[in-house]
Amino acid sequence: MQIRRSQERGHAYRGWLDSYHSFSFANYYDANWMGFSVLRVINEDVIAPAQGFGTHSHDNMEIITYVLQGELAHKDSMGNTETIKQGHVQRMTAGTGVSHSEFNASDSTPVHLLQIWIVPNQQNLPPSYEDGFFTDAQKQNQWCLLASENAEAGSLRVHQDMQLLVSKLDERKTLNYVLKEGRSAYLQVTSGSLEINQQQLNAGDAAMFD
Repeated sequence: MQIRRSQERGHAYRGWLDSYHSFSFANYYDANWMGFSVLRVINEDVIAPAQGFGTHSHDNMEIITYVLQGELAHKDSMGNTETIKQGHVQRMTAGTGVSHSEFNASDSTPVHLLQIWIVPNQQNLPPSYEDGFFTDAQKQNQWCLLASENAEAGSLRVHQDMQLLVSKLDERKTLNYVLKEGRSAYLQVTSGSLEINQQQLNAGDAAMFD
C-alpha cells in the first residue's frame, strides 16, 4: 500500500477555483505522478459561486464528475445542458472530440467536486454523455457502484475495465474490499478520516494498491 497525503498533491488557486491535483495536470508536473493504472487525473475542485470553466475541448478520455456539495451547470457540444447536484455522477466520453463548459450553478454557495479522468480502452470513440443520481442510502456503510465497463447494477457505463465505487461510513463502521489478483485499486478520502491496514487517512489523502 502506498499513501499519498493531501498536502503532497499539486495545488492551484485562481481566486474562483481552489484545486488539488493528485497527478500531473495543467501547470503542475511531477514525473513520478503521471497517473495510476488507467486513472490519469483525479482533481478535487472547489468552484466559487457563479464561476467556472468556460468552453474548452477534450478528446480520447473518459471524464467523470462526482459532485460532493453544491450544484454544477454543464453544457456541451453534443447538445446536453444539465445541472447536477450533490450525489450526481456525470460521465462524458470525449472520444473524437467534445467541447463543454462547467459552471457553479449557484450565486451564493461554492460547488465541491471530484473530476476523474480514465484512459479509455479504445481511441476515437463517438462522444457521449450520461449522468445518474445515487442516494445516501445506497452508499451508507456499503459499496455503491457508480461506474463500470458494463454498466452493472445501474451504474454509468465507462469505456474501460474498471469500477468506480463510493461509500459513506458511519462512525466506527468497518467495510471490506477484496482486491482480485492482477487488479489495482485507488482509494480517495473526500471527508472525515478512516483507518486502512493500520494507517490513518484524512480528507484529501489517498491509498494505492498494486
